[in-house]
Amino acid sequence: MKRTIDIAFNKNEDNMKLLVSSMKQRKHIIELGGGEINIKKQHEKGKLTARERIKKILDLNSFYIEIGSFAANDLYEEYGGCPAAGVIVVIGLINEKNCIVVANDATVKSGAWFPMTAKKNLRAQEICINNKIPIIYLVDSAGVFLPLQDQIFPDKNHFGRQFRNNAKISANGISQISAIMGSCVAGGAYLPIMSDEALIVEKTGSVFLAGSHLVKAAIGENIDNEKLGGADTHCDISGVTDYKCKNDEEAIHLIRDLIKSTRNGSLTGFSRIESKEPKKSLNDIYGIIPKDRSQQYDMKEIIERLVDDSFLREYKASYGKTLICAYARIDGWAVGIIANQRSIVKNGKGEMQLGGVIYSDSADKAARFIMNCNQKGIPLLFVQDVNGFMVGSRAEHNGIIKDGAKMVNAMANSVVPKFTVIIGNSFGAGNYAMCGKAYDPNLILAWPTAQIAVMGGEQAAKVILKLEENKLKKDGKALSKLEKEKLFKSINEKYQNQMTPYYAASRMWVDEIIDPKETRQYISKGIEISNNKPIEEFKTGIIQT
Repeated sequence: MKRTIDIAFNKNEDNMKLLVSSMKQRKHIIELGGGEINIKKQHEKGKLTARERIKKILDLNSFYIEIGSFAANDLYEEYGGCPAAGVIVVIGLINEKNCIVVANDATVKSGAWFPMTAKKNLRAQEICINNKIPIIYLVDSAGVFLPLQDQIFPDKNHFGRQFRNNAKISANGISQISAIMGSCVAGGAYLPIMSDEALIVEKTGSVFLAGSHLVKAAIGENIDNEKLGGADTHCDISGVTDYKCKNDEEAIHLIRDLIKSTRNGSLTGFSRIESKEPKKSLNDIYGIIPKDRSQQYDMKEIIERLVDDSFLREYKASYGKTLICAYARIDGWAVGIIANQRSIVKNGKGEMQLGGVIYSDSADKAARFIMNCNQKGIPLLFVQDVNGFMVGSRAEHNGIIKDGAKMVNAMANSVVPKFTVIIGNSFGAGNYAMCGKAYDPNLILAWPTAQIAVMGGEQAAKVILKLEENKLKKDGKALSKLEKEKLFKSINEKYQNQMTPYYAASRMWVDEIIDPKETRQYISKGIEISNNKPIEEFKTGIIQT
């Protein structure tokens, strides 16, 4: 990228560095879970923390992906918060096999299940099913957080759904291993016991449908938790658990050994050759996205710093230019890239087209490209910085709805793995067309610069203000200029907060917020884990032409 004057680039770079630094600081605080005092209490019980358990179970110094580290980030503050939703989820290597690990964090409300805990667990199981990789549960939980039981217990995608998934995962021949390393009570007791193999740790692990206090209240029986549902009881008497372990370390060693003997899945066969580093420096990626998000930039400069050898082969390069469609490789893996061009372009008719907007020709091109990638068995990477579809009479007369529907249809029915990286705007129907959360991407990631909403903040605030004014007018009231400014500021601040990647990550609309420099690693790992599940026949049904 030519930079005759580096001032703008340097400002962009400084802004991104600050955003990345802030993100890492937030993550560090989250990684402390319930705090140093609760970590100490866990150690005093002879137990490792959830993150310590995960570190020991994964292959030494291997790259792993954490899912949902910012989950519940700004939620449940009236209850003292729930960092990472009280459960840690990672995808990584165990004895050189990709697995997903789910570990209750007992330092956070004794590992109690909040609504977001259930959502995060279900996402872990979804990844397990979609990629046919083994799943390991490290159980240490006090059960449902009772003050919020109505939000976690009865609905389709609440707590009980995970047990249904347990059964489905097993039926699909995917290995499930559970280690009971702390409390495991009530309905939650079914999770480890519905796994293929269940381990329990002596003295610290217990599993029962009702604890000693509830048993006393219900049937008058006096018994302690260890005799009721401890390791000796379930390994020697009931036969509920399969292995008895002296401590966390022994349980972790056994899990690693069990995974070692697990059969390898049949590889899908996605194309991979020797990896090449990008020719254009990855370090420069920080300086490309403008600090002022209204400014234009060339998306190709981003892509060329993500793909091997900085080489991409564009599909229909001179047609539908507001969407870049290109074949490339990332860490040796073949990928089909669909990315929003953020600079103003001129179409074949000589008409100017706005960057970040999907027009009829670009939607038509993207639909064809998606179908081609499915035909060839090439994973898809969507890079989002999108304001939405073009509006107005010219766009409607050109059939924007028809062409947009064509793109959405092809993307929704795609059978190859889909990965989405939101690097800037993700607004309205543009979020949908570019494989937003609702379209089951294998991984959906966000940069710290991401903004996710129906429309831009200031635009939305003006609309909401107008609605408020009209409501007051009906009641015979009117706002002064000062009152308008104050209300607009309040609305805009609230909306801007809802647009941040942290707001989205807190609610699991994205899997993780990442450092832009790590994008290649995340996508490569994503394709690697998706290479276990054969792809299905590609069908689109009826497409408007």
